[in-house]
Amino acid sequence: MTSTTTRTASYGRVAAIGMIGLATVLAGCTGDAEVKGAPSSSSAGATGGPSAAPNTPPSPALAQFYNQKLNWQDCEGDNKCAGLKVPIDYTKPAGGSIEVAVLKSAATGDKKGSLVVNPGGPGGSGVDYAAAADFVVSSKVHKSYDVVGFDPRGVQRSAPITCLDDKQLDTFLGSDPSPDDKAEEGSFMKSTKGFGDACKTKAGPLLSHVSTSDAVKDMDVLRAALGEPKLDYLGKSYGTFLGSTYADQFPSRVGKFVLDGVVSPDLTNTEMNKGQAEGFERATKSYVKDCVAGGGCPLGSTQQAGEQKIRDFLKQVDAKPIPVTDDEQVKQLTEGWASMGIAAAMYDQGSWGTLTQAFKSAFGGDGNGLMKLANSYAERGSGGSYSGNIMQVINAVNCLDRQGNSDPASYEKDQADFSKTAPTWGPMLAWGTAICGTWPVKATGAPKKITAAGSGPILVIGTTRDPATPYEWSQRLAAMLQNGRLISYDGDGHTAYRRSNSCVDNAVDAYLLDGKDPGKSLKC
Repeated sequence: MTSTTTRTASYGRVAAIGMIGLATVLAGCTGDAEVKGAPSSSSAGATGGPSAAPNTPPSPALAQFYNQKLNWQDCEGDNKCAGLKVPIDYTKPAGGSIEVAVLKSAATGDKKGSLVVNPGGPGGSGVDYAAAADFVVSSKVHKSYDVVGFDPRGVQRSAPITCLDDKQLDTFLGSDPSPDDKAEEGSFMKSTKGFGDACKTKAGPLLSHVSTSDAVKDMDVLRAALGEPKLDYLGKSYGTFLGSTYADQFPSRVGKFVLDGVVSPDLTNTEMNKGQAEGFERATKSYVKDCVAGGGCPLGSTQQAGEQKIRDFLKQVDAKPIPVTDDEQVKQLTEGWASMGIAAAMYDQGSWGTLTQAFKSAFGGDGNGLMKLANSYAERGSGGSYSGNIMQVINAVNCLDRQGNSDPASYEKDQADFSKTAPTWGPMLAWGTAICGTWPVKATGAPKKITAAGSGPILVIGTTRDPATPYEWSQRLAAMLQNGRLISYDGDGHTAYRRSNSCVDNAVDAYLLDGKDPGKSLKC
């Protein structure tokens, strides 16, 4: 499994889903939506001060974008879709533009505003997420808010970045994620460089302008086009990084903000990789404990034995892949695919039973169960086609946000260090951002402490055994923000809001609907 460098941050390939909030895939929180004929937007003038008029641009050169009016058209179901025109390069707004796809699921009652939502990634579809509004927010919230999602620049319907064809991506994702010697390290680094080179060839100028900072500027244009003086926002997983970055750039425009499953903006690549390795290790321990307690666990009769059997299995499948028969393209379950399948089940404890059955089959030489889980993680069908481009654009975003290291020795050192506290996941996630070390475009972002001084209360939600965005990251952001409010959920899985915890749900709903401040720290 060569790195994809969250989805869901470390953004290792396993981390890749980590940042998307794979709850959207595994917990039934996704929806299918099409953008039908989303046209170019037309202009409408507006004037006023920065905190009073929604269309006031940061500079006069951006007026054409801030003054546009969305041309809503019917799309799937009862939803409305439109195209938002944004500049490719905000420093050269006359130098070309793209359209960002937007979907609105209208408020079911008296509308009080628009709630923009993002499921994570980088690379998750906000269009699909908003189309599933009845799963994403409570019925009370949907009654009062238009739920609005957008595919960030470079993602799916918004000038998508695609570097490899489906078969090439299969090879890339299935390759060895944890090189064991110099020869494997060389092959690993060659593979990651090849991916970047392919992106440079195919993506064009946009490849230099898909950073999180670019995307949040699009979010402010969207806020203006929606006619909202402030942005109300729900972001999960990597979506929290979008939210905190927006709050840093536009603190006076921050309305009600909910950031669930946090990627802390001040983390280095190494801190992210290690944090996710430890997060997945913690989640794996919780899964094994549950499996053993239920009896008949294929991993063994003790937690220690179960954890070791998973590690041994990954080594075995690295040396000798096992057959896959239910997939038209992938015929062997490699360590890369197996790791991805196991990781997918860590996002929601409701998938633990499926993982147990997949292990039973795999131990008998049948890789189909783990491959199906891996496919859910990668947004891939058994026919070999990918429904989105998350597994490609994730690298383009992450490598602009933080510069990588091109020296394999640094990852060897991390591998030894991470394995002390995360023996299952450390060996592979140590290499999580290696792809950024050879990326063809220099990073424009860097780790940064964000206070969002002057904003109102910002809700930060952390789950104690979250695999992809460790609880400590939520604590870190809540303490960093001038007006951070921490909601702690003692539980398993990735993210917390709308995952069957009434304490979390009620606090978020009261905040969104009535502006009720839950206080500096709420434990659920």
